[in-house]
Amino acid sequence: MELKTEKTFAYCLAALLLVVGVVCYAAFPQEKPEDPIRIMLKSAGGTVLFDHKEHASEDGYGFDCTECHHLWENDGAKPEACGECHEVDGEDPMKRSDAFHMQCMGCHEDDGTAPVECSVCHAF
Repeated sequence: MELKTEKTFAYCLAALLLVVGVVCYAAFPQEKPEDPIRIMLKSAGGTVLFDHKEHASEDGYGFDCTECHHLWENDGAKPEACGECHEVDGEDPMKRSDAFHMQCMGCHEDDGTAPVECSVCHAF
């Protein structure tokens, strides 16, 4: 009879801890970061996973926002997505893939330590 009581107590305790865990998880959600951490850029050559946090943070490369968001005035509003101006098949001002390649590969080539091979970025 004692074994049944111990099992019942253990199951009730496990259920109680599960409920407490779910309530705490729902009551204290993790805040969404102000800046994106990673961005998935879909393309015909394969999806590119861009590590925004690594490029923008002081602990990473420390780029200023306007180095990539070249028309953004950093006035408190979020920058527009690149596709707002650089359309997939656009010509004016420039096709989106050409803008990415010029911006990303140009910086990678200038740096000399970042990859420039297609398959490194277009991995997915």
